[in-house]
Amino acid sequence: MGKNNVYVSVANLTCNLHPGSSYEFVLKMEPQKARVFMKLFDQMQHLEASNAFRAHMPFIPYHLDRLNHEIDHRLKKVYALIHEFGDEEAKKFVEQLPYFTR
Repeated sequence: MGKNNVYVSVANLTCNLHPGSSYEFVLKMEPQKARVFMKLFDQMQHLEASNAFRAHMPFIPYHLDRLNHEIDHRLKKVYALIHEFGDEEAKKFVEQLPYFTR
């Protein structure tokens, strides 16, 4: 199957095959591989919903909060995919992130 443009918005946790909504990155990839973004974004949304309840307990600092680590882990995966399938501008952006390693 050929590669198509996939429009990804990390801010909105969306991935589309059509540019109708806002997006930060345009990636060249096979449409079935874009499902990985959808799965990661769905997991992040569920974790953030759980985090909303936990946020009312101020005695758990961010660096000790397991749910925050789970969200951060998925965000790193999202940016790794953007780096893999993005253009040079996207790659440069991801490479300047503090947690990027080759």
